[in-house]
Amino acid sequence: MLILRYAIATLIPLACLLLGAVLGGWWAALALVWLTLFAAGMDHLLSPPPIGTTHAASAEALSVTLASGHLALLPLASLAFADPTQTWGETITLALAAASFMGQVSHPNAHELIHRRPRALRRLGVAVYVSMLFGHHVSAHRLVHHAFVGTESDPNTPRRGESFWAFLPRAWLGSFRAGHAQEARRHKPGTLPAYAIYVGGAALALVLAALLGGWPGLLGFSIIAVLAQMQILLSDYIQHYGLTRRTLPNGRLEPVAPHHSWNAPRGFTSFLMVNAPSHSDHHMHPDRPYDALRIPEGAPLLP
Repeated sequence: MLILRYAIATLIPLACLLLGAVLGGWWAALALVWLTLFAAGMDHLLSPPPIGTTHAASAEALSVTLASGHLALLPLASLAFADPTQTWGETITLALAAASFMGQVSHPNAHELIHRRPRALRRLGVAVYVSMLFGHHVSAHRLVHHAFVGTESDPNTPRRGESFWAFLPRAWLGSFRAGHAQEARRHKPGTLPAYAIYVGGAALALVLAALLGGWPGLLGFSIIAVLAQMQILLSDYIQHYGLTRRTLPNGRLEPVAPHHSWNAPRGFTSFLMVNAPSHSDHHMHPDRPYDALRIPEGAPLLP
């Protein structure tokens, strides 16, 4: 069953990280090796997800499991950072491995959840992004990025010749502002503003990290969140670098097409990143589940 390959690729590093946070030792190092060296090697040995597969009902169950594990990992890691029995090597490895997991697995999984129709799944995706202090990405991605991708109106579309380090602050601040503007337009009186949830939830996460782990827990949690956010924005940078949409004679933007996103189908990392590298199809069909995404004809492929 295809979904089993997604489960193996994603749940093994999650289990190692949870064990590393609780037991210390080499568990976090195993997760880090899995997410880096092992993933790179297996990409050359395995085949990418087959094209034209049908959606499996168990795909949602895996997404919920990954999100739940993510939400359990952060408080456990905060506690571990304050554990006097853990060495500096164990602490640093846990932080790097957790950040790598959250950027490579939690982010694409949460991205999947915020596009699902059931409200409970969308809220779970929001909780994951809020826990990484990046809740505004939910609004900026769904209301701005998908509508204006490939144009200067989308802060998360990198400009040709723009370095990642120039893109990083522009995208972070621009997406925060653009998402807030869109939410302000659609806010219904008497309801809690979305950005109050994002900012308030982030503050609550920081307070929880401090209560659990003191200053070491707060510092470690903050480092994980910063590194995870950098990976999230790096994915936008890679997936849309240099690709633009034309303005038609009638003044409207051309429809989003396969050539407006880069794709990177690989034999292991496509499963590790919940098929996020099949990015053209996602932009053309945002509601299509990850296990049914395809590589459309004419879609650009990263070398």
